Amino acid sequence: MLQHKLVAFIAHYGYVGIFGALTLGIVGLPVPDEVLMTFAGYLISKGRLHYIPTVSVAVVGSFTGMSLSFLIGRKLGYPVLVKYGKYVHITEEKLNGTHRWFERFGKFAVTIGYFIPGVRHITAYLAGIGKWPFRHFLVYALPGAMLWAVTFITLGTYLGEHWRKVTETIHRYLLVVLLIVVVAGLVAWYVKKRWKKSAI
Repeated sequence: MLQHKLVAFIAHYGYVGIFGALTLGIVGLPVPDEVLMTFAGYLISKGRLHYIPTVSVAVVGSFTGMSLSFLIGRKLGYPVLVKYGKYVHITEEKLNGTHRWFERFGKFAVTIGYFIPGVRHITAYLAGIGKWPFRHFLVYALPGAMLWAVTFITLGTYLGEHWRKVTETIHRYLLVVLLIVVVAGLVAWYVKKRWKKSAI
C-alpha cells in the first residue's frame, strides 16, 4: 500500500523524505499529505525529528509543489491540463469543481484549499492558468502552507500512538470540519461586530 511505503520512506529519510513526499503530493500524485505530516509529528514526539525543522521542511515542500503546479498552469494552460492531468489524478471534473470554488472564495481559495483533499492539488494550477502575478500567489499560498503544516504536525505530536486512526478520520471528514470552523468564525465575527455597535 502506498501510504505504508511513504510512512516507511519518511521514517527512513526524515526531513528529505517529508520534503519529497509533500512536493509530489501537491503536484498531484496520490500522496496522503495529512497522514504523512501527522506521522512526522508522531516522530517528533518520539524524539526522532525536531519540531521547527520539520515544520519548516513541510512548508517549503508543500509550497514548492504549489509553485511547480502554478508554473505548469501558467506555461501550459487549461487544455494541456485537461489532456494530461489524468496521469496525476487531475480530472476535468475536479478542475471544473475547483474552478467553481475559486469563483466563490476568490484568491482565498488558494489559502483554504490546502485543507481540502482534491482541491489543494488544483488551486495552484488554476491560479497559474489565470495568469496571477507570482507575488500575489505567494501572498495567498504561503500562509496556507504554514497553517496547514503547523496544524497537522502539531496534531501528530499530541496524538502519540493514535496518530493514524485519528488522522484518517479527520481526512475523511475534513471538508465538514472546515465548513464548521468557517461558519463558527463568521458567527463569532458577526456577534463581535453587533456587540461593538450596541456598546457605542
